[in-house]
Amino acid sequence: MGIFQRKLIIKFLASGFYSGYSPLAPGTAGSLVGILLYILLKNISSASYITVVALLIVTGVYISAQAENIFQKKDCSNIVIDEIAGMLITLAFLPGGIKFIITGFIMFRIFDIIKPFPIRTIDRNLGGGWGIMLDDVLAGVFANLSLRALGWVMGW
Repeated sequence: MGIFQRKLIIKFLASGFYSGYSPLAPGTAGSLVGILLYILLKNISSASYITVVALLIVTGVYISAQAENIFQKKDCSNIVIDEIAGMLITLAFLPGGIKFIITGFIMFRIFDIIKPFPIRTIDRNLGGGWGIMLDDVLAGVFANLSLRALGWVMGW
């Protein structure tokens, strides 16, 4: 495979099937791709879901690091593979109803944008692919736990 084809594949995957090129809120567009992927995966076994998410995170570290080099910009907004992983974590092992999906989407975007401690620390201090991926992974964990608590309080 030539360098040109390799760069195209990296851009395609890092940008969440080009959703990261959205002129408005590319992270939000990438999160929506995460919801679509969740809908496709929600009925697979727990072990398979964990495997898919783990593979996405590990390959996302490599892909986002390569994309950062291609775009020549630190944590370029076109890179949204991290938002996709974050949404899959946000919605993991929860009832798949529309309330959970919409509320999970909102919660994830809030945690991803506000970046409370320790998410902000990771975002500021960890560079490259790990830095790109891990702040969104942690935002997904925060959103998942918050969604569970809200669902319990609301009786969902």
